[in-house]
Amino acid sequence: MTLAVTPHAQVDRSAGVTAPAGFRAAGVIAGIKPAGKPDLTVVVNDGPDNGAAGVFTTNKVKAAPVLWSQQVLTAGKLKAVVLNSGGANACTGPEGFQDTHTTAEELAAVLQVGAAEIGVCSTGLIGERLPMEKLIPGISQCVDALGSTAAHGLAAATAVMTTDNVPKQAVLRHPDGWSIGGFAKGAGMCAPNMATMLSVITTDAVVDPPHLDHVLRNAVGKTFNRLDVDGGTSTNDTVLLLSSGASGVTVAADEFEAALTALAADLVKQLQADAEGVTKHVSITVNGAATEAEAVAAAKVVAEDNLCKTAFFASDPNWGRIAMAVGNAPTAFDPALLDITLNGAAICVAGGKGVDRSKADLSGPEIDVVIDLHAGDASATVLTTDLSHAYVEENSAYSS
Repeated sequence: MTLAVTPHAQVDRSAGVTAPAGFRAAGVIAGIKPAGKPDLTVVVNDGPDNGAAGVFTTNKVKAAPVLWSQQVLTAGKLKAVVLNSGGANACTGPEGFQDTHTTAEELAAVLQVGAAEIGVCSTGLIGERLPMEKLIPGISQCVDALGSTAAHGLAAATAVMTTDNVPKQAVLRHPDGWSIGGFAKGAGMCAPNMATMLSVITTDAVVDPPHLDHVLRNAVGKTFNRLDVDGGTSTNDTVLLLSSGASGVTVAADEFEAALTALAADLVKQLQADAEGVTKHVSITVNGAATEAEAVAAAKVVAEDNLCKTAFFASDPNWGRIAMAVGNAPTAFDPALLDITLNGAAICVAGGKGVDRSKADLSGPEIDVVIDLHAGDASATVLTTDLSHAYVEENSAYSS
């Protein structure tokens, strides 16, 4: 499949979920967060279509809103999504699931639709019940604030933030008259397998409903699932795709998938750039693997290895740590053929020392790791970050 994104349809960050026609959004301060920051978002699909698809965490411990949204999406339709930050509503038992149900029923009643047409997402500290006495009144407040401007979309992206420093949104406007917009949040506990990671993506394209789930899974596999900040797959990971069809433009599945992948890739780059304690943006590419799955597996082992991540933090071209990590991956290759290149410097060649490690300049914020296994024709790239003092400090004090 060729990427059907032309120079006239580049992704930009000027808008998000409200850019496509047929969508309204809002983000408000409901009082869920003790600090009094925005903490409740609603996104509404005004149609005429209400097709939807979702991809969720593979963690066995799934938050109540994940279980709810998986259930309602079996029908492939959503009229709206409500998202709260300030509490994950995970590991909260039947009471937590009832809180999610109550949340969906409240938004459904305000919008005069069915609760089974409402998606629910939550993010924040695991193990605590949500303050429903604040969340429920906040829903009416959020609906009253709904609008379709770029400012409304930005407010929606802001109210889902937890440890994020900045909101993350993007839009792709196609010259044929349709568009895709979205927001994402996530800075830590980020190793999506469908981090704490949430994303809502909207489109006004007319897409055959059975294709929505397929193209979303393909796009997520190439983008969100190639980000690995710290190896932690959250209990709440969710990516939702909503289609209004309001442009009236019918788009082929492969063309739509290409554009969706481009949009999601930009959101993932923003997640990487704002990861907890980040000082280095690291790209790990594995070439010459027997299969793409093995290339991804090898790249993820390097991305999650603390010795590699601390070396990245120190700007230390310690290629021996990378070789060690690759050797622990479930990947078949001959170590006597292993090549490792750091920021263009071939410092490991044929399993041994290449150019002097001083030739690998890692002093800047970008680190490009290229590993060649010489075991096949498959390749894959995984994005990660360094392990810094700030990451440790932030996560050691998260719940206190």
